[in-house]
Amino acid sequence: MRRFLPQTLPVWVLLIVIAGLLISQVATLYIVSRDRVAANDVVDLYRLNDRAFSLVQLMSGATPEQRKVTAAGLFNSAYALTVSDTPAVTSSIAGDDELAELEDIMVSRLSKFGITDARVRRDPATTETGDTDGVVDRADIGQVERDLLALSANFAQSDKLTASLRFDDGQWLNFTEPNTPVGPILSLDSLPLYSLIAGLVVIMSIWSLRRLTAPYRMMETAVNRIGKDLKSPPISEAGSREVRAAAKAINAMQARLREYVEDREHLAAALAHDLRTPLTRMRLRLELLRKSPARAALAHDLADIEGIASSVIDFATFEVTEEKNERIDFLSLVEAVADGFEAVSFEDDEAHSRGLICVARPVALRRCVTNLVQNAVTYGKRAHLTLQRSENTVTLAIRDEGPGIPQAQLDTVFSSFVRLEQSRNRQTGGLGLGLTIARNIARGAGGEIRLSNYPGGGLLTELRLPLAA
Repeated sequence: MRRFLPQTLPVWVLLIVIAGLLISQVATLYIVSRDRVAANDVVDLYRLNDRAFSLVQLMSGATPEQRKVTAAGLFNSAYALTVSDTPAVTSSIAGDDELAELEDIMVSRLSKFGITDARVRRDPATTETGDTDGVVDRADIGQVERDLLALSANFAQSDKLTASLRFDDGQWLNFTEPNTPVGPILSLDSLPLYSLIAGLVVIMSIWSLRRLTAPYRMMETAVNRIGKDLKSPPISEAGSREVRAAAKAINAMQARLREYVEDREHLAAALAHDLRTPLTRMRLRLELLRKSPARAALAHDLADIEGIASSVIDFATFEVTEEKNERIDFLSLVEAVADGFEAVSFEDDEAHSRGLICVARPVALRRCVTNLVQNAVTYGKRAHLTLQRSENTVTLAIRDEGPGIPQAQLDTVFSSFVRLEQSRNRQTGGLGLGLTIARNIARGAGGEIRLSNYPGGGLLTELRLPLAA
């Protein structure tokens, strides 16, 4: 269930806005529909009361026979009107409080015309279509006539109010009044307008959300870029006040991080560099111990210390060294590195394609490839290289013939000073900085290094770099 839910804040907010819009629209339409029904009901009661007054006023001074003649002359299918000795509404009890109150109002208002009793009931709609069937669809009538005929048909098929009024001579006046038809809230004419308004609200919501979440997207992009390259240029401090404040804070954070890292790198480089002076004195004094049995062991230890100092200086000064990005022919660079190792071979040499241009620091990228190839040769005896191109990425796959790396330690080896070879020999075990430097260089160029155990044995190292546009 969780995978079907939105994963980003803008989508959540947009869904909330759309849901709120739908709920408000449905609630509004429901309220309007109720108000229209209530208003129509009051209008229907008013029309019935008004018609009763007109009819009673017309027939109050006439004889029973004259009333029948008048009723016959006013009768039609939509507005039935009869005069008889029995009421059409047989029940003297009203169906609801509104009708009971209306009956009292009619008796009170019409008592001066001799009305002694009034009865009203509600009748359901009939299924008769009247004599307007087929006329509304005719092409030879105007729009006003078509609307009037359609309204007449709606009146003929709507619910009705039937009233029975008794004169003081015992004769009953019976007539019906159709209720006002309640048209649909949404129709084919109004639906496009509702859709247009809803679409505009959604578009404005999306635009507003993009404006509101712009600082978050900018911060995400900037932090990812800083994580890959601490020397990336600062972001622009333009836009709204919030955007400018976020950009300024990110730039300040990047500057402080860069100063912090550079201070530590300079400190490590200075310490390693300063070690060379006492090491040189120790080597000179070691020459005086020509006949000492400990001379060979001390010379070996001094060589290890000098190797450590050189590695630490290289690692510490990697980020400090200023080197501009250039367009590099990646295939030529890999071939140049491979030429320096006898145990390196290319697989699928015919598949090599030209035009693999990357944008990176040339010295740093050469060092990255060299470290990876050297690791494969040192720990895996031989290195088999393959270049693959996919869309905008080039992949250098390096497969060695060594024992591989335990699955749980594939990510650990990228940490500084981590060595899986447990001997104290620096020639076989190294210092544990090669993969760290290589991955930092790859990420600085927008790429990545991944390690995996090859199914046929050995370690597979993949260097992925983006191709230049």
